Amino acid sequence: QVQLVESGGGLVQAGGSLRLSCAASGSTFTINAMGWYRQAPAKQRELVALIIRGGSTNYADSVKGRFTISRDNAKNTVYLQMNSLKPEDTAVYYCNARNIVTMEVDYWGQGTQVTVSS
Repeated sequence: QVQLVESGGGLVQAGGSLRLSCAASGSTFTINAMGWYRQAPAKQRELVALIIRGGSTNYADSVKGRFTISRDNAKNTVYLQMNSLKPEDTAVYYCNARNIVTMEVDYWGQGTQVTVSS
């Protein structure tokens, strides 16, 4: 099992910045990718950013150039730096950890609220 603990959400004005953190613990050797998803009210959960063990990253088109995903392997922690935030970025952000090769494990954090005011 892998446990994910998120932090860093909050309320910010449009144009501002926030950094989300996700600390993984437990059987982290079973995962090879971590990412952030978000879900706004009445919308489906969507991928925001993904980073795999080799360091490659992938971003949703809507956040490219504004958000940056990174990781600290020593701390088993993934970060999402969010700049130039927009009201449409308002959502609950969820950390995800999975094995994208075997697809046998898939873990989710509890979610953290990000609210961007106009």
